[in-house]
Amino acid sequence: MAGAAVCVAVPVAIALLPFGIEPRTQVALAITAFMILAWMTNVMEYAVAGLIGCLLYWMTGAVPPATAFAGFASTTTWFVLASILLGHISNKSTLPQRIGSFIVTSVGVSYSRILLAVIVFDFLLTILVPTGTGRVVIMASVAIGLIKLFDAPVGSNLARGLFLAVVYAATVFDKVIIAGVAAVTARGAIIQVGQVDVSWAVWFLAFLPASIMTILVLWWFTMWLFPPEVRSLEGKREAIREHFKVDAPWTAESMKAAGLLLLGVLVWATDIFHHIDPAIVAMVVALVALLPAVGVLSTEDLQRTNMLPVLFVGAALSMSAVLSATGALTLLTNTVFSGLEPVLANQVVAVPVIYWAAFVYHFFLASEISMLASSMPLVMEAAKTHNINPLWLGMLWTFAAGGKLFVYQSSVLVLGYAYGYFRHNDVWKIGLAITLAQFVIVALTIAFWWPLLGITYS
Repeated sequence: MAGAAVCVAVPVAIALLPFGIEPRTQVALAITAFMILAWMTNVMEYAVAGLIGCLLYWMTGAVPPATAFAGFASTTTWFVLASILLGHISNKSTLPQRIGSFIVTSVGVSYSRILLAVIVFDFLLTILVPTGTGRVVIMASVAIGLIKLFDAPVGSNLARGLFLAVVYAATVFDKVIIAGVAAVTARGAIIQVGQVDVSWAVWFLAFLPASIMTILVLWWFTMWLFPPEVRSLEGKREAIREHFKVDAPWTAESMKAAGLLLLGVLVWATDIFHHIDPAIVAMVVALVALLPAVGVLSTEDLQRTNMLPVLFVGAALSMSAVLSATGALTLLTNTVFSGLEPVLANQVVAVPVIYWAAFVYHFFLASEISMLASSMPLVMEAAKTHNINPLWLGMLWTFAAGGKLFVYQSSVLVLGYAYGYFRHNDVWKIGLAITLAQFVIVALTIAFWWPLLGITYS
């Protein structure tokens, strides 16, 4: 009730107080405040709050309907829908299960090797299953099976560390590959507001060194913070193979699904040469899978698809379009970033300021998706105002959203926590360690790797 009261009182105050700005700009700011506060307080589902905001933009006459719902004409929104359908295709292909089985059964029997293999599998799975929650469901079955093979109780270091590692990895890797909703949302803002294109391959290559270092750091910190009670499954190699064996035979449906997935990944990875929008590739693969002659996905699969993330992203991008059209975006940017010219003029100082600003801002929004959706338009406008490369600034801001200290900051962590294998203070410990490490990692990546790809500060 307190959250709902704030969501109403603050926007009403913004709409009525005499700020001396253009009326439609003031109305747009009031409605935007409602949307962001509703996302922060989680008083209602994110998509519902977003759609109410879009309707209010239209009803109040702040903008015409084409602008109020402009985000639903964005390729980013359709990329999210296609990504969800690609997740369905992935399940039909059985590829994730087969790859996971091969990795886990081929690395050896020591806990340290198995843990590293599971984290690597989590990273690779991001390409095939473009949703963190979907990967948690797959990885949870792998982690639970391993915990049982080690005969580790639920509260043991081994169980807490292994389960937390795979869940935390799932939320971190959503930012380094344009597959998860967070990265797709950030890319959409970079293109729409920053007016800079970014390909799937460039994004992947830009974060590849950081991804590799994150894998190693997450593995090392997990071993250090949660030293396992049992260090090896020596003598249980056959039990491992038997437990993770994929009995399902290759069927015509699974082979077609695997073929479509691999074709999509191949086209994504080479878009630096042909420049086909990754959203187009994803939609083509999803719609081909729905064709009756192909038969990988059925109309029932489409009916079961969760449309809430699609509606939320569309509403968030519509908010950006409204703020830009009414002049509110420029006003907010000048207000929020006023006085930061000396900081933003120096790359060495700008990196830590931007990284930790994004980290702190994330505390106030319960999801990295809402965090990126609400802040990226301001960040992109600031980049243009201060002559900073929007791609450089947008990618740094997106990567900084990966660090989390609390479960509420990510739906992926919430889902993983629901399994009961780790506690809140476990998330705080691993989150603090990884956040500090990732700051060093991204600073080194920006300084030495990005210039080689042509991603410069200005």
